Amino acid sequence: MPAPKSRRLPPLSGVLVLVMASTGLVIVDLTIVAIGAPLISADIADGASVESVVVTYMVAMGALTQVVGSLSDRWGRRPLFLAGIAVFTLASLAATLAPDLLWLNVARVLQGAGAAAIMVNGIPLLSDRYEGGERDLAIGAWGSFATAAGLLAPTLGGVLAETFGWRAVFAVNLPLGVAAWALAVRVLPRSRGASRGGPTDWLGSVLLMAGLGAATLLMLRIGDTPWSGRETAVLLTACAALTAFLAVQFTAPAPTLEPRMFGSPAFSGAMLAVFLSRALTIGGSVYLVLYFSDGLGLGPTAAGLLMTPIFLAQIVMGMVGSKLIGDRPPGLVIGSGYALKGVGLAALALVITPDTPWWALVPPLLAWGAGGGIAGAPVMAVAVRVTAPERVGMVAGTVSTLASLGAGVGTAALGAVFALSGGAGARAVTDGTRAVLGVSAALAVVAVLTTVTLLGPRRVPAGDAVAVPTPEEGGEPAPAGR
Repeated sequence: MPAPKSRRLPPLSGVLVLVMASTGLVIVDLTIVAIGAPLISADIADGASVESVVVTYMVAMGALTQVVGSLSDRWGRRPLFLAGIAVFTLASLAATLAPDLLWLNVARVLQGAGAAAIMVNGIPLLSDRYEGGERDLAIGAWGSFATAAGLLAPTLGGVLAETFGWRAVFAVNLPLGVAAWALAVRVLPRSRGASRGGPTDWLGSVLLMAGLGAATLLMLRIGDTPWSGRETAVLLTACAALTAFLAVQFTAPAPTLEPRMFGSPAFSGAMLAVFLSRALTIGGSVYLVLYFSDGLGLGPTAAGLLMTPIFLAQIVMGMVGSKLIGDRPPGLVIGSGYALKGVGLAALALVITPDTPWWALVPPLLAWGAGGGIAGAPVMAVAVRVTAPERVGMVAGTVSTLASLGAGVGTAALGAVFALSGGAGARAVTDGTRAVLGVSAALAVVAVLTTVTLLGPRRVPAGDAVAVPTPEEGGEPAPAGR
């Protein structure tokens, strides 16, 4: 019998369309509202700052992802996903009708809660629907589409807000949400996902939500404002809640986050790679955009267009990376992606000056994006490979949580690097950005060493198997059929 033909794209299914479309809604809402913030301020906030409209969504989503991911393993993907779409859509309706800022902020909290249930179920639903190499490709397609949605959001938000007013930014979610809910009712299976027994870890869930909510709020503070006593209290709250959460997880019969999973080198390597990648990508891009505006003197539209090579290369190469790990060592593929990303970052650090022509930046920007695509989607696929099927929701929550924390920590840490090396004026901004890019390139080297060492072929099973760490050892996984 001839060998089955190797696929370049995952088989199209209702589940894949549903997950990609609903995830797009969530990603777009992370940034689209910021475009309409001035109009919101003028209409219902008497010209006051409406930063809270963005912050409340991110805090709610960041606090709930791990908890919702673990609950999806216990209660099932379908009910939580349907509930997430319903809450997100109804909250969008409430935001559209908001008469004042308090109403709008409450609606945004509910939107963030619904978004957490949608986002964290993406990987588990694809993992339930596909197997082996097709699963890797599906996760890669999902990650690439999420990147494209993030690229589209500012443009879409600008068109909607300028043409129809700020309420259209929320109203656009209504028909899309209703359509996604109807599709979910039709295509989502009823039997997969509810496989973990034992009581729900309510104490751990509350502690984690408090800790992550406080940590997310702290990381969203304005970087150039002086540290306050209130922020000290938030920091102490986050540390105390997260410490108590970890203590509870070692004794809970059915923990929200199983600490023994981190005993697997492959799992720990994948999680560390996610954290480092988001830290250097988000943190680096924040200060690169600052260089475009204050160093090169570009306007917002031109600066946004100059970032396009990163996103386009990442979309294309994300599918390539997912394809490559089907028949090549995952650590080598992912490590090569981070190496290429590091080369792009280092090249940018070398070439940027206040007088650098924009076209000279395109090749290193493409290298940055291509490396991120090759490394990014495969990391998520590997995290699924080395996890027992009944814990995929938990793992998806961990990936989302570490990605959010990485973005916040990276922005804050690289901001300190920028402050030490930069300042006002085109030359100072360029020097600060150069230092940030250099540190980001060094972080990429750390990511290369991490993935090559911890994601070796002996530690990551083939695409048609999943590694199940034994509860007693919590260490080296043993392959098991899916």
